[in-house]
Amino acid sequence: MGNNQKLLDQLCINTIRTLSIDAVQQANSGHPGTAMALAPLAYVLWTGFLRHNPRNPKWFNRDRFILSNGHASVLHYAILYLTGYDLSLNDLKNFRQWGSKTPGHPEYGHTAGIEATTGPLGQGIMNGVGMAMAEAHLAAVFNREGAEVVDHNTYLFCGDGDLMEGASHEAASLAGHLELGKLICVYDDNKITIEGDTSLACSDDVSRRFEGYHWHVQNLGDRANDLDTLVKAFAEAREEKGRPSLIILRSHIGYGSPNRQDRAEAHGEPLGEEEVKLVKNYLAWPTDEKFFVPDQVLEKMRRAVELGKELEETWNRRYSKYRDAFPELARGLEAALSGELPTGWDSGIPRFDPEDGSMATRTASGKILNAIAEKVPWLLGGSADLSPSTKTLLKSSRYFAWGRYANRNIAWGIREHAMCGCSNGLYLHGGIRPYAATFFVFTDYARPAIRLAALMGLPVIYLMTHDSIGLGEDGPTHQPIEQLASFRAMPNICVIRPADANETAFAWRSAMIRKGGPSMLVLTRQGVPIFDRTLLSGAEGALQGAYILAVENAARADIILIASGSEVQLILEARKVLAAEGIAARVVSMPCWELFREQSLEYRNSVLPPEITARMAVEAGATFGWRDWVGERGDIIGIDQFGASAPAGEIFRNYGLTVMNVVERARKLLTP
Repeated sequence: MGNNQKLLDQLCINTIRTLSIDAVQQANSGHPGTAMALAPLAYVLWTGFLRHNPRNPKWFNRDRFILSNGHASVLHYAILYLTGYDLSLNDLKNFRQWGSKTPGHPEYGHTAGIEATTGPLGQGIMNGVGMAMAEAHLAAVFNREGAEVVDHNTYLFCGDGDLMEGASHEAASLAGHLELGKLICVYDDNKITIEGDTSLACSDDVSRRFEGYHWHVQNLGDRANDLDTLVKAFAEAREEKGRPSLIILRSHIGYGSPNRQDRAEAHGEPLGEEEVKLVKNYLAWPTDEKFFVPDQVLEKMRRAVELGKELEETWNRRYSKYRDAFPELARGLEAALSGELPTGWDSGIPRFDPEDGSMATRTASGKILNAIAEKVPWLLGGSADLSPSTKTLLKSSRYFAWGRYANRNIAWGIREHAMCGCSNGLYLHGGIRPYAATFFVFTDYARPAIRLAALMGLPVIYLMTHDSIGLGEDGPTHQPIEQLASFRAMPNICVIRPADANETAFAWRSAMIRKGGPSMLVLTRQGVPIFDRTLLSGAEGALQGAYILAVENAARADIILIASGSEVQLILEARKVLAAEGIAARVVSMPCWELFREQSLEYRNSVLPPEITARMAVEAGATFGWRDWVGERGDIIGIDQFGASAPAGEIFRNYGLTVMNVVERARKLLTP
């Protein structure tokens, strides 16, 4: 490498550093230290290895990049601006400001070039594993010898916090087991967290840990500013095909800051005006200039625009030949990438009759899932070691594994958090519609990843079984009480608790057509009756969130009984008892609050007329939130305490979830 080239490289790196410093200082908020330390690493990756097109950030065969240590977002924004993405210098000047393209942590769908919303530590690692899984699956399904149209790497940066979070252990273990050779992770070992030196809380041997996970590990030591070493490490990692790669790099947080380098203050605080000048002086930079970008730096780094165009055009030519040679495969890939459901995708969904007998909604869901999967080949997923219980095994496929990446059943192992975090990555990659399943109570392990799916608007499908005290003898540790209320409180997730097998079919339809956020089907372990729809309303009302299942036997209802899931059968039976006493009860099945809220006011008032104030809600879970539907005068039968270990029927009786308790409470509600 010539001396002039080295000088230009250093000028580019220092531009990344000073842009990062200035953006944080102007915002008076942010994390400058990691950006200062990792500028050489980002420069080498983005200008020497990452295959990307700044003018088409969604080009399919691009390499993916995730900044798992998302607090260093300003580093990402600086490199996006310099390499020619739709991000301006003014956007950097508006770092962390209202409405800007440069929020405090990277946000998917908000800024061009951001592949995932990161910030909660460890999430980006799981997303990266999911993306590498998606690439492996699509390559196995669609590539042919000499026609490899799916061929790209997933790169991610992470830090100490990412590796301390337990989620990273789950994801790293899975990635090593699956031998995801196109996943390349760089661990920034700067030895600093918010409270101080990492030795306060951690003394892991990261190399040995990841070697134990069957990763290819390179420990570069204190070489964060050695470009030749970084180039060699990336090249070696890219050549490794049989294992995911970890590059460990000892960097110096706040590099170049006389009073902040290698100190906790460099992590989450602006440097201060005087310290900024000292850093710029150290870097031989104009001390009084802010957001200064030398022309030769922009010329050098904007070469990524033309290179990216050439990379995409080369791939387009390859894909054109592929389409000619394999038209059916090309149509399949294009359909998967579009995400649009094929014509007739739901034609095989079974209808269920009362003669089929009592059926758990988890069992019905398994039949429906398999029917849909036959028509939607990019639907894949699995359960956290619970497929026999959650009924989520695709019968037409084997398990996804090395050498069998075309398979669609994913054995996540007992890793709920990684399951849901990687599912986000599967969807973010493109070409995959993921589903994930476990017992409902164990969503507590997966909640952070589910929350990010909702935040990013990803239509991941969650199948959560064993939905209540109805699971019986396993007791309070396994019986969800507050989970329904907590997920209903989460923005942008559609929680659906169907009452019988046919409602479950429409719950699946709702989940499959949903585009702007995840859906969660909450399903019973125990059998529930399949309603005789010749005597009741059709189950398609579930698509509207709530509907009149049984009308009152009078010109107007005296009371409205509302329930979801397995408790709908209770209010149907209570209606009969009340009718015999001359009380007209309307039965409303309400599987999904969110869908019901999306309906017109006219429809909502037709189901729950405002003038009928005598209302009762029945649900085997926390009562929190039901007041919105029953009003101040209404009554709620629910469970605001933990469950118990006993047969399901006995637990229901002891908690008052019986037909006669519904009847008695209804009488009291109607008593003047």
